[in-house]
Amino acid sequence: MAQEKFEFRSETKELLQMMAKSLYSSKDVFLRELISNASDALDRRRFESLTDASKLPADETLEIRVSADKVAKTLTIEDNGDGMTRDDMIANLGTIAHSGTKAFVEKLKEAENAEQATSLIGQFGVGFYSAFIVSDDVTVTSKRVGQDKAYTFHSTGDGAYTIDDAEKSSYGTKIVLKLRPEDLEDHLSDFTDEYVIKETIKKYSDFVQYPIMVECEHQHHRTGVEEAEGHDESTCNDPTHMVKERVWEQANSMKAIWLKNPSEVTDEEYNDFYKNLTYDWSEPLFRLNLKAEGTVEYRGLLFIPSRAPYDMNYRDAKYGLRLHAQHVLIMEKCAELLPDYLRFVKGVIDSSDLNLNISREILQKDRSISTIRKHIVKKVLDLLDNASENDPEKYAKFWEQYARYIKEGAASDYENKDKLLKLMRFVSTFTVDEDAKDENKGKESVKTSFAQYVSRMPSDQKDIYAITGESLEVIKNSPHLEAFKQKGYEVLYLTDPYDEILFSQITEFDGKKIVFIGRGEVELGSEEEKKANREKLDAQKKDFGGLLEKIQGALGGSVESVRLSSRLTSSPACLVGQDGDMSPQLHRLLSKMGNAGMPESKRILEINPNHPLLEKMQSRFAANADDAIIPKFAQLLYDQSLLSEGSPLPDPVEYTKLVTELMVESL
Repeated sequence: MAQEKFEFRSETKELLQMMAKSLYSSKDVFLRELISNASDALDRRRFESLTDASKLPADETLEIRVSADKVAKTLTIEDNGDGMTRDDMIANLGTIAHSGTKAFVEKLKEAENAEQATSLIGQFGVGFYSAFIVSDDVTVTSKRVGQDKAYTFHSTGDGAYTIDDAEKSSYGTKIVLKLRPEDLEDHLSDFTDEYVIKETIKKYSDFVQYPIMVECEHQHHRTGVEEAEGHDESTCNDPTHMVKERVWEQANSMKAIWLKNPSEVTDEEYNDFYKNLTYDWSEPLFRLNLKAEGTVEYRGLLFIPSRAPYDMNYRDAKYGLRLHAQHVLIMEKCAELLPDYLRFVKGVIDSSDLNLNISREILQKDRSISTIRKHIVKKVLDLLDNASENDPEKYAKFWEQYARYIKEGAASDYENKDKLLKLMRFVSTFTVDEDAKDENKGKESVKTSFAQYVSRMPSDQKDIYAITGESLEVIKNSPHLEAFKQKGYEVLYLTDPYDEILFSQITEFDGKKIVFIGRGEVELGSEEEKKANREKLDAQKKDFGGLLEKIQGALGGSVESVRLSSRLTSSPACLVGQDGDMSPQLHRLLSKMGNAGMPESKRILEINPNHPLLEKMQSRFAANADDAIIPKFAQLLYDQSLLSEGSPLPDPVEYTKLVTELMVESL
């Protein structure tokens, strides 16, 4: 048959130009596409041989071969798959995307980055044409299994191609690319370099289920055997004289470790895989094998690193699982498989239900991806829940690294809120205070869950109590705790500013309100006790009413009001917020983050009417309402209340002068 010339569709030239532009930084994707096509051809031949054994002789191994010629500047990809006829070539190589070429070009123009463009290539069935990203001369020779004739397709990507008869002894397809010169500024590597070839195969096609053999050059000293075969004796032992030979080396591992039965894989193998996947040379904290069958089938292998990555708090940091379709990498970091709060999870997901090239746009709408994501979240949370119950020491290590992410999830994932609340751990009066009646007392590493807290609540306690502060030492000595300690009520210590934000959205656990003891009014005990305390406080208000007004007048705009306290037992005073106010610690944090103009809510100064200092101040006030020392002590009470909660003084110099002055007057 004489050579035949065909014209591509009119959009072809524009399409090839657009592909080169869109894949500016991902030019190596062409090798993935051509290897994937070769793997498909091998799949088809293997499948056909199941019903016709003659199509695959027992002594023939299905494989893909990649070789380069540095002199000719060519790269060859060859397979012994099912091959193509003349009509197959026209249909598969000569008709770009079969239909919808214009749509592909338009989508490619809209692609925001190389990753989107890469996905679109396979989505529209033009993977073969990625060859023109690195080559302007492509030759494809193929022979269909069971056919006598072979054919050659040739194109320079200029709008036309030819098909001619060819000589080929074996079945399968051979693609020869005349490579463009290396151009690192244009992100074009030298694909005649065997290292570049191997690394690209390892990156994209390491788990293709057929051997990918790369022709490599080896060097060695001449041996006695070579001398006997006629080589010059003078060069046999010359260390500078090396013999070069070409050998075939397998570049892919074919070890899709996530497809194996976990019982067949050692911990060492899992850890080696994790290290190669993440470049984290410490062992993972947790490992999770996944297998789902039914509506959506997929396999997966997930890891939780022993340390949180340093950049995980930055929203712009890229994260996600490696997504494989039919064992071929289609996305390096698929964020759609994980909610933001699980962005620390590493691993691989492999599904045969996904298109080999699926765009991010489609991923966001794909039901299979949505189903896989829900299953992943469930399995990860189940793993953590099991560890929290059965391996508390290991879970404590997890919480130390990833507490912030679980809290973030509880605030954002309503569907899994209860599961995430169960995973939370906090320091409390029960776990670290000196008077805690626990065998682990004083160990700050011991933390409590909400469920454990609730199980210890006295019968007359209705709410879960918590206090915020900048450090554990400050919180432990807070005057706000006094009445709660006296009643034996456990209080959670919250030193993470994010806790306050979290519990402004999550206000209860197991039907019990989460109450911040540094806000609002406090009433503790049984209904009878509450009633008795109210009556006592009302009576004291009559006695202290004038003094309260005097103190508020002295403090001016520093406080919202001054009132008697029901939460203090040994301290003279404390500052409390109104319900809904943010703590001073959170206000300072937000100010540092760029919200410097944020107004700070005025707080309430509570004084303890049973404290000797207040009793003496009341006596002085009753004797002389204009006593000059009362405003001084009012300021001192306010400043000491700030110090006791870890807040800075508005004027440390004035505070020092005031203390000195009162010391002098007391002598």
